[in-house]
Amino acid sequence: MKHRCIAITGWAIAAFALLMCDAGAQTAPCKLTPLGDAAIAAVQDNGAVMLNDGRELKLAGIDVAEGSRETLQSIIGQQPLRLERLGGETDRYGRVVAYAFPAQSDRSLQAALLAAGRARVAARIGSKPCAEALLTVERTARAEKRGLWADPNFAPIPAENLTLLHAEKGHFALVEGKVLSVRESGATIYVNFGRRWTTDFTVIILKRQQRTFADAGVEPKKLEGHRIRVRGWIEQRSGPIVMAEAPEQIELID
Repeated sequence: MKHRCIAITGWAIAAFALLMCDAGAQTAPCKLTPLGDAAIAAVQDNGAVMLNDGRELKLAGIDVAEGSRETLQSIIGQQPLRLERLGGETDRYGRVVAYAFPAQSDRSLQAALLAAGRARVAARIGSKPCAEALLTVERTARAEKRGLWADPNFAPIPAENLTLLHAEKGHFALVEGKVLSVRESGATIYVNFGRRWTTDFTVIILKRQQRTFADAGVEPKKLEGHRIRVRGWIEQRSGPIVMAEAPEQIELID
């Protein structure tokens, strides 16, 4: 479950650089579908990009930090964007959801914002290879405390800090800790971080998704005893929980 990997650092990280691991570890490319080019009309402070044909572009795979308009504008300049999609072309709000590349660059806006510490990788990407490429950039920015990572309020929350987890109810967060046990009950898998299952932090995975997680290299039953980092929305049931609906929400720390 533990692999030695080559660390990829610096601002020259390509949008979809692959992790190069020990022989025997499988890698796969992040496969995208071209959507064509688009010119920019305006950039909003929350990272939304207005295209000159009236459409709104939602940058796929990341959550952009508030106050990122200046950073985005400096990256784009006057260049048109080359758009490529991973999943559906639009979301339920009618926004174009895509990876965006300035015309003269092979680095996506997603990678550039993550490298600057102006975004976090979203909970659901739709592809493990694409998620891992983005996570590689985020890890470097977090380790070097760039942008929002210089603010301790954005640091991963220790799973045992129940006070802070309760305070983050309804918010997107990263949570780190050692998995104490993994239990099944009915159609649900419970990844427990404490002995008091009704009050301690828990990650919940639907049993019908177990195969999807395993195929992506995240086998729920094998998480016990390992430190993991999970990202998602903090909910409150008996105790604080995160619903893990996609394997890219879980990173193995050791």
